[in-house]
Order: sequence, then structure tokens, then C-alpha cells
Amino acid sequence: MAADAPHFGQPISPADAAAWDISIGPDGAGLPPGSGTPAQGAVVYAQKCAACHGDKGEGKINARLVGGQITGDGPVVKTVGSYWPYATTLFDFTRRAMPWTAPKSLTDDEVYAVTAHILRLNGIIGDNDVLDAKTLPQVKMPNRDGFIPLFPGKH
Repeated sequence: MAADAPHFGQPISPADAAAWDISIGPDGAGLPPGSGTPAQGAVVYAQKCAACHGDKGEGKINARLVGGQITGDGPVVKTVGSYWPYATTLFDFTRRAMPWTAPKSLTDDEVYAVTAHILRLNGIIGDNDVLDAKTLPQVKMPNRDGFIPLFPGKH
């Protein structure tokens, strides 16, 4: 009976699968070569991100990236700087999903640079810091310890 089943599509080649197997975990495993600085990222951000996220990450037609708070007296505002636990998550998301109109179109250097710029806007890294596969996983996000791990000891 299995021989009579429909045969939709074809097996994916390892090369085709590799193009989509780009997940980056909290420890940075899988980060590509490349690097970027906040200043380099400011240029890319102005060209490819500001129209949706605002000139300074304040939000526009899409999500606010800068500031916010998750504790205190005011309303909860989850942003990269106030909520996200790992800087590698910002790299991973930006690399695969941004810019919204052309996902996966940024080079790895551009992604490192935009990540650096957004982290700098949030006061998490300095003006002269360089992000790469070694330094990015070392960035300590303000809310890193604000989560209860689903699988303790995994990351």
C-alpha cells in the first residue's frame, strides 16, 4: 500500500538544508565568521531598519527595540534591552528575519554591526566594542537571569 501513496516533492539536498540550518543558541554555537561595531551598524540600521523601528529604535510601524521595562511601577514594555535574555538571540533573529521586506538579505558583517548598534542604543555595550563569534556570546543582557529554564543545565 505504501507504494501507492502520493509522492509529493523530493528529498531536500544537504546543501539546500544547510542554507536554512542557521540557528544560533545562547552559547553562540554556529555563529559565522565576521564582525561589526556600533558605528558600522548605525549606517546599516539607518538604511535598512529605521523606517520600521524608528531612528533610535523607539519603534515606528514595527516593534520598539530600545528602552522599556519589565519591572517597576510603569507599564511592562518588552524590548531587546529590557527583556531578551541573550544577545545571540538578537543576532539569530536579525539574520533570519530582517529586514522584514527582505529576510536573510543582510551579510553576516551587517548582522553583527546592526546587533552591535542595537545593543549600544540600549547601553549594553560601548561605542568601541566589536562583536564577533567570540565576543557576542559574552555579552551579558540585563534580563539574562530573569527566566526560569525549561531544561536546567542545557544553556
